[in-house]
Amino acid sequence: MTVPNQDPTERRVVVTGPSRRSRPTSGYYRPRTEIDEQTTLGHTYVRSLMRTQLRAALAVFAFLVLLVGPLPLLFAAMPDARRLEWVVLGFGLYVPLVLLARWYVGRAERNERDFVRLVEDR
Repeated sequence: MTVPNQDPTERRVVVTGPSRRSRPTSGYYRPRTEIDEQTTLGHTYVRSLMRTQLRAALAVFAFLVLLVGPLPLLFAAMPDARRLEWVVLGFGLYVPLVLLARWYVGRAERNERDFVRLVEDR
């Protein structure tokens, strides 16, 4: 329908329906989108993961300090036990360090799995 005083090329088009180009927004919450868009909430999620990873690393460091830290004092108290130093350093620390490394890697992987499970779309 054209108004007699208007040029047909200057007509206005009124759209009353929803746009078909944009995706309909869903009613559920998507943490992955928050992280991808780097929102404050997404930053909080990532910071939480980093904090749990740091906590595991600090636990490993504290255990190492308690395990390896007193060794120089022990070796200084027994100056004649050169063989004992090499046995303790070469063999005595190997098994605890390997077990500690395995624990740390397992803990870090579990933290990441928990984070992915939290963030994934359901």
